[in-house]
Amino acid sequence: MRPAILSSLGIILGAIIVHGGLIYLGIWGKSKESRNGNETAGNFYISQALIKSLWRIFLLVSPLFLWISGLLYICSLFPQARSRVYQVRMFLGEPIFSLGQKSYSALQLLLLLALTVSLWFLVKGLVFLIKSYLLSRLGANRNIQEIVGTLTQYILLFLGLIILLQLWGLDLSALAIIASVLGVGIGFGLQNIANNFISGLIIILERPIQVGDFIKLGELVGTVQSVGARSTQIKTWDGVSIIVPNSRFLESEVINWSYEDSTSAIRLPIGVAYGSDIKRVRVALLKAARDHKEILATPRPKVLFQEFGESSLNFELRVWLLEPRHQFRIKSELNYAIEKNLRDYGIEIPFPQRDLNLKSSHLKQLIQSILSTSEFNNSSLSKFDQDVDQYLTNSLNEDELYPLEDRLSDSELQGLVKQMRSANGVNIEDRRYRLNIYPACFIGSEAVNWFIEHYNYTREEAIELGQILVERGIIHHVLDQHSFKDSYLFYRFCDDDS
Repeated sequence: MRPAILSSLGIILGAIIVHGGLIYLGIWGKSKESRNGNETAGNFYISQALIKSLWRIFLLVSPLFLWISGLLYICSLFPQARSRVYQVRMFLGEPIFSLGQKSYSALQLLLLLALTVSLWFLVKGLVFLIKSYLLSRLGANRNIQEIVGTLTQYILLFLGLIILLQLWGLDLSALAIIASVLGVGIGFGLQNIANNFISGLIIILERPIQVGDFIKLGELVGTVQSVGARSTQIKTWDGVSIIVPNSRFLESEVINWSYEDSTSAIRLPIGVAYGSDIKRVRVALLKAARDHKEILATPRPKVLFQEFGESSLNFELRVWLLEPRHQFRIKSELNYAIEKNLRDYGIEIPFPQRDLNLKSSHLKQLIQSILSTSEFNNSSLSKFDQDVDQYLTNSLNEDELYPLEDRLSDSELQGLVKQMRSANGVNIEDRRYRLNIYPACFIGSEAVNWFIEHYNYTREEAIELGQILVERGIIHHVLDQHSFKDSYLFYRFCDDDS
C-alpha cells in the first residue's frame, strides 16, 4: 500500500504542476495577444488567428484528459478501485438500446458525441479558411463571405454527420421512425425555430437587409451587426445590442435607410403665432437648413405651409441628408438653429390659445383696474415693434426675403431655358458612357459654369437653379437616378425625350 500511496501522491502532485503550467501558459498567451492586438493584417494574421483557436482548444481539453488519465492510473494501483473501474467499463460496454439489427452501448454513444464535437470544430475551421483565404483573395465583400460561409457550414455538417453515422455502423434506413418523430416535433414544438431558420436563409439569399444597414423595425432603430441562421443582431443608437428573430423581418414592415440609395428626408414641424410674417418664417427655416453642413443642397430644402391650426400657423421644414444614422443629432441641431432664427427675426412660437368669456361684472372691473394701472402701455409696445422691424429690415437683404425661386418669374424662366437651348447655350449633343449612347444631353457641371458665366450667379445659386429646372419638369437626369448636381452627370430637356 505504501508504494501505491506514494505513487498516487506523486501523480496528483505532477498533475497539479502540469495543470498550473497550462493555466500560466493561458494567462501568458492572453497578455501577449493583448499586447500584439494591432499587428498587421493579411495571411500572417489569419494564420495566427487559426493557431490561437487551436491553442485555446488544447488548453481546454488537455486538463480534462490529464486528470482523467491520472485518476485511471491511480485506480489501477488499488485492487478495489481497479475492480470498480472494471465494473464501470463493463457497464459502459453493455448494450443499452438497439437500432435495427445492431446494439449500441454508452461508450459508443460517448465516442459518437466526441466525434460529432470534433466534426463541428473541423467544419468551423474549414469555413474560416474558406472565408479568410479563398473569398478574401477573390475580392468578395463581407456580406458574400457570410452567405457562402453559412451555407457551406450547414452543407458540410449535414454531409459529415451522414458519413460519420455510416462509419459508426448505423443503418440510416433505421432512422426513418426517428425522422418521422422529429418531423412531428418540428411541426409542433419546434415550429418557431424552423420558421426563424427558414427566414434566415431567405434573408441571406434575398438580402433585404445586410450587415451595416441602418434600419427601423417597429420601435427598434439601429445598425445590423450580424445576420445569423436563427436571429439577427442589431445595435441601437445608444449602444445596446438586441437579438431579433429572423421571422420578424419577413412578417412586418422594415425601413431600411441604407437600401440602394441612403439619401433620406427629415421633416420638422413648426408652429408660429397668427399674424407672423410668413416670408420671414420661410427665411428663418431655410437659413437654418442652409447653414447646416450635413444638409444636402440638392434636393433643395423646402418649407411647406401645412395648415391653419387652432393656435398657430403650421409649417414643415423638409431637408435631405446623406447619412441617415445622424438624423437624430441633425434634427436636434436644426431645432436649436430654428429657435434662434425665429427669435432673431421676431417670430413668436405660440402657446395653445382658448377664448375665455367673463360673466362676472366684479371680475371685469378688477381686470380693467389692473390694466389701467399697468406701466406697460400701447405706446411702449408700438415703439418696441418699430425697433424690431427696423432691425430686421437692416439685417435682411432682398435675396433672403425673396429666394431665387420667388425672384424668377415664369417668363424669365422660359427665357433662360430658351437661352440654354440656343447656339450660345449649353453644349447639347449625343454622349457615350460605358458602351451606352445618351442622345441630346448636356453635362451638369457645364450647365453650372454656364449659369455663372451668363447670369452672374454664385455656384450655390447655379446648383439651386438647376434643381428648380428639375423640379419644374423642364430637365431631368437621363436615367432619372439623380437630382441636379455639379458633377459629370448627363441631363436632358424633357422636350427632347422623344
